[in-house]
Amino acid sequence: MNDEKNETTDPSEELNENDDEISIYQSKNDNLNLNPFQNDFDKFNYNFSASEKKLCFVGNDLEFIPPEIIYEFGLKTLILDVSFNCMSDLMDIEQFPYLEELICDNNCLSDKSRFPQLKNLKILSCNKNQIEDIHIFIDKVKSLFPNLVYLSLLGNKACPNQLIDENKDEYDYSRYRKYVIYRLSKLKFLDSYQVTQEERDIVERDAMFFETVKADDPFVEEKNDVQINRMKNYTPLPDQQKNDAPQSSFGYSRYIYYGKQSEGNRFIKNDDL
Repeated sequence: MNDEKNETTDPSEELNENDDEISIYQSKNDNLNLNPFQNDFDKFNYNFSASEKKLCFVGNDLEFIPPEIIYEFGLKTLILDVSFNCMSDLMDIEQFPYLEELICDNNCLSDKSRFPQLKNLKILSCNKNQIEDIHIFIDKVKSLFPNLVYLSLLGNKACPNQLIDENKDEYDYSRYRKYVIYRLSKLKFLDSYQVTQEERDIVERDAMFFETVKADDPFVEEKNDVQINRMKNYTPLPDQQKNDAPQSSFGYSRYIYYGKQSEGNRFIKNDDL
């Protein structure tokens, strides 16, 4: 019995030995930086609301979302705000598969920016970015966010208004609204205004005028250039004159005078005839 008691070891000594091994292992990993998710979160400006499942990652001046943030909040977030950064590519939000609202105002997003497919996304705010071609951008939005109901593009060249371009007016903005409403059938809010039934009726009535037709065939473009050059070089006179003697030519004129441009007839009244 005494021998058995002597062979038993104190469990606290085993824990101490294991603690030494763990501390040595962690110190080696810390030196080698093998684990990128052990970085200090205090260097980032972020706030996560568990009740709203909202992550605010605002004002960090970063071009991407750090892996520490994605690893910690990617599967928990329904609302993501990455405003006031320097992001020109948003493929990182692919790690937020349940995202329903995305706010990316005041970034560097453009027509060439990449977005992942988010079928659950309902709200997209891209105010004050560098989006210029509304056709290219809406093509992406339509294919990647099929359930979108709210879209805001204020402060971009693609959204014409006098605050950005003095040459734009209310007519340009109206055409922009009609085109976006036509392309995104589920949209309920555009910029800061609700999509009305009257706008829907107008878009459905004038749908054919919102289609953009482009000639992709190079042969067609080349043919059009040849016709334009022929029109520039057109003359009713003969190509070459055989001698210096005066000559005349006869042909059909392309211009027909109807008298609408006459300035003298407007002073003649019926009593003078």
